Amino acid sequence: MNMTKPMFYFWITGIAILAIFTGEIATVMMLYLILLVLMGIHSTIKNFYEDWKSRYFN
Repeated sequence: MNMTKPMFYFWITGIAILAIFTGEIATVMMLYLILLVLMGIHSTIKNFYEDWKSRYFN
């Protein structure tokens, strides 16, 4: 599944609204950091795969 930036911000906003009602603001901040890191890892692996594919299968 490819998560675009608008979709990412939609989910973060939804989680933040839910956290405001439940009082779990620290949890939202941690989830936001985790999601940012995972998106960075995903883009790095995706770039590595595209480079690898173009070198060996082209």
